[in-house]
Amino acid sequence: MSTTESLAGATVAITGGTGSFGSTMVRHLLKEDVAAVHVVSRDEAKQDELRKTVADSRLRLFLGDIRDYDSVAESCVGADFAFHAAALKQVPSCEFFPEQAVKTNVEGSRNVIRAAHAAGVRSLVCLSTDKAVYPVNAMGMTKALMEKSAQAWARNHPESGTVVSTTRYGNVMYSRGSVIPLFVSQLKERRPVTVTEGSMTRFLMSLDESVDLVLHAFFNAQPGDLFVRKAPASTVEVLAKAVAKVLGYDEPEIRVIGTRHGEKQHETLLSQEERAKSIDQGDYFRVPLDARSLEYELYVDEGDRAAAAVTDYTSSNTTQLDVDAACELLLRLPEIQHLRKGNHS
Repeated sequence: MSTTESLAGATVAITGGTGSFGSTMVRHLLKEDVAAVHVVSRDEAKQDELRKTVADSRLRLFLGDIRDYDSVAESCVGADFAFHAAALKQVPSCEFFPEQAVKTNVEGSRNVIRAAHAAGVRSLVCLSTDKAVYPVNAMGMTKALMEKSAQAWARNHPESGTVVSTTRYGNVMYSRGSVIPLFVSQLKERRPVTVTEGSMTRFLMSLDESVDLVLHAFFNAQPGDLFVRKAPASTVEVLAKAVAKVLGYDEPEIRVIGTRHGEKQHETLLSQEERAKSIDQGDYFRVPLDARSLEYELYVDEGDRAAAAVTDYTSSNTTQLDVDAACELLLRLPEIQHLRKGNHS
């Protein structure tokens, strides 16, 4: 049975369903034979836009904030699956307002987990980020705590009928606030393309691939699992040159502006310890829950040597794309295809 067949007749609740990732998932689900999609978000303007562009009676919009338990609980009623995408995601803004990141990314996520359990949701998938691994910024730290909250729920509530799992992903290409739309804007306006540091590497994943990762988790997760999709990477400079090339611009002027608050040179999708116990599922890594109890004395005489044999899974040691390979990846994006069509019309 395929994932799309399994979703037939199901009701899916999505937090943050008006964002780039969430709205992509909404559109994907509505193409399938789902019974309904419940979206909870706090932005009424984006909700109105989504309602008008989707124009599907199966879409139900709930105005609310995940910081408020009742907002989430109402949207989960009757849901078979739930997808938690609501978050504060911008690294610089979370650096300046870390208490706000805690309220949304940690406390709000706890509300989502509790509400899904109370509603009898079959499977809840929480979206995380590579920035949660060895976090150096507030956004990554709060996302790491979200992951720990999901894992702690699975560990402490084995009787729950709700499977809570987490997916962790790198940069999603052409998502709102990502670097590719910025490069496109700068190229169109014939301005220098600004990069924080040209040798900085980032994982590259499309929105559709991110959706596939969530669907994989819906139907394959055990309580507390973490899933990562394997992804290539490139330097930021290579990506900038590739965007210019696919859109037909000459060699762009690249201006290095320096790293922003809380940025890393390279990102990590799996730590050394996680990779040591991960299960290779082809396109995905599955990291099962560490279900050991608080009886640490049981492990005094025997540790785990497996972690010493592997390395982290990072944007510097995954498959590295050159400009041509990055162009090939970009050409699969609907947004790039639309821009190229406009340039040639």
